[in-house]
Amino acid sequence: MGVPALFRWLSSKYPKIISPVVEEIPQEIDGEEVPVDTTKPNPNGEEMDNLYLDMNGIVHPCTHPDGKPPPETEEDMMLEIFKYTDRVVNMVRPRKLLMIAVDGVAPRAKMNQQRSRRFRSAQEAKEADEKKEEFAKLLRKQNGSKGGEGLVEEVITKTWDSNVITPGTPFMDVLAAALRYWVAYKLNTDPAWENLKIIISDATVPGEGEHKIMEFIRSQRSCAEHDPNTRHVIYGLDADLIMLGLATHEPHFRVLREDVFFQESKGRTCHLCGQTGHIAEACKGTAKEKNGEFDEKGKGSPLKPFIWLHVSVLREYLAVEMHVPQQPFPFDLERALDDWVFMCFFVGNDFLPHLPSLDIRENGIDTLIAIWRDNIPAMNGYLTKDGHVDLGRAQLILQGLAKQEDAIFRRRRQTEERKNANAKRRKEEERSREEERSREEERSRKKRRSSPNYGSMENELVPPPLIVPGKGHI
Repeated sequence: MGVPALFRWLSSKYPKIISPVVEEIPQEIDGEEVPVDTTKPNPNGEEMDNLYLDMNGIVHPCTHPDGKPPPETEEDMMLEIFKYTDRVVNMVRPRKLLMIAVDGVAPRAKMNQQRSRRFRSAQEAKEADEKKEEFAKLLRKQNGSKGGEGLVEEVITKTWDSNVITPGTPFMDVLAAALRYWVAYKLNTDPAWENLKIIISDATVPGEGEHKIMEFIRSQRSCAEHDPNTRHVIYGLDADLIMLGLATHEPHFRVLREDVFFQESKGRTCHLCGQTGHIAEACKGTAKEKNGEFDEKGKGSPLKPFIWLHVSVLREYLAVEMHVPQQPFPFDLERALDDWVFMCFFVGNDFLPHLPSLDIRENGIDTLIAIWRDNIPAMNGYLTKDGHVDLGRAQLILQGLAKQEDAIFRRRRQTEERKNANAKRRKEEERSREEERSREEERSRKKRRSSPNYGSMENELVPPPLIVPGKGHI
């Protein structure tokens, strides 16, 4: 999950760290799809050396995607995972190494969070199944016994339990075997994989995928033959990958992820039948109309674009922001970055709750940086060194935060009261508009009821014919 709202806050505060990924799309010629030649230079203008895949960021969207029906069988799920992974690899085009890391047994600090999350997902799956059963009974009652079963056959299926994406389950064993098979297949058939070194760390290896990746990068940095200009790319959906990328102190590091702000123009999706264009309350339970014998001509959803997050550019931003003029000791960017990562722990992550007075959406990180800059002369050094925290200096930071807590809570309360007052005012205005509308309708009804009906008197009001003297009339 990472740090909530961190990516959005960073991309809005430091807009230059984000850039779109240039991706070559396979072309279709005479009904045949021609794959992209990934041996050619990277269209992004820069060659990448190492690609690290946090596979849980791929497995979850492929097994239970948003906005379209999930794959029906595990074989279909594996094919979706292969297709997505192949797209990411073709996008980055690593030239030296590809590491595929699947989450193993989580650290003890995260087990309680994972357990509660899995209980919650199991409860939601159970409630979804109950809704589907109730929907099936309603359809059978409306359609009668004739043909009722055929109408709901494709709609009423058990919700796939995403809790099987857990170390030690048969699904993860199948996933590991499938990944080994797919890698062997690509090494034998894809020219771009010819010189790649492949590392697969499956769920039998303890630790989260991102932690295993960072451990590998640190081990490579300690080797004598390590190239300091190696260009690293890590794919994952967790926002804490940004902090991990900073903590590696590698000069060329990027985070690849889907553009979460991309809003495609798509219709509403029914979670009962998986079709677009209606919601669950309006679902009729009819089978999807196929375009082609096997719906192979159906129009698929557009591919989501990807974006780069340049950790090197973020380093430059932070170098300016963390520099304190006339500080009593030499400025060290790497130590300052370690302090920034450490202070981000106070706004919360997967392992630690956030402090009550700090929230990213309320610029909590900016507050900490301002306190850190003010206390640099008093600390006479950095907060961290070689992964260890100086508790005396950390106490100065927390004391500076304590002085601002009353103002933070007061401002938060004022914001909440203002928000509630605005919501109440909007509700009152809406109610007054509804009352005015109903009074207007009542007045128009009374007016129509009280006005005379001239339609039936139309013939009575016609004047008699004119009598002209001298024409035989008296």
